[in-house]
Amino acid sequence: MKAHLQKGFTLIKLMIVVAIIGIAAVAIVEYGEYTIRPIRAKVIEGLVLASGAKTSVAKYFSSNGKLPLDNTAAGMAMAASISGNSVQTVTVKSGVIEVLFSAATIKGSTLQLEPITTGGKVVWNCKKGNLEGKYRPSSCR
Repeated sequence: MKAHLQKGFTLIKLMIVVAIIGIAAVAIVEYGEYTIRPIRAKVIEGLVLASGAKTSVAKYFSSNGKLPLDNTAAGMAMAASISGNSVQTVTVKSGVIEVLFSAATIKGSTLQLEPITTGGKVVWNCKKGNLEGKYRPSSCR
């Protein structure tokens, strides 16, 4: 009797290949998210620095019924004085707060906090500026 020669792949070999491809696909997606997290932390630093400006702009609006033109009108320090490890400046321009980033990956990018004044209160929209969406907090995308 002649021995039967096997042709092709066995089921177990195919299952192992599919499992390896699946693990690699998940790993690539997770690695992409892993590299974005440190940059999002730098963006959060900008939002924290802008929180003082939000208070100043809201107080000015409450007292004057209009938005301040610049940092001085809002009673804030000069734009270059409001900086951090990843933030170059925080500037008020006609009520809009602009955070300019200095960190390597997002250097020169801006995140703008636009005041929306309705019913005597100020609500903030952070979806403006040229900072890429993948680096923004979920509420700002």
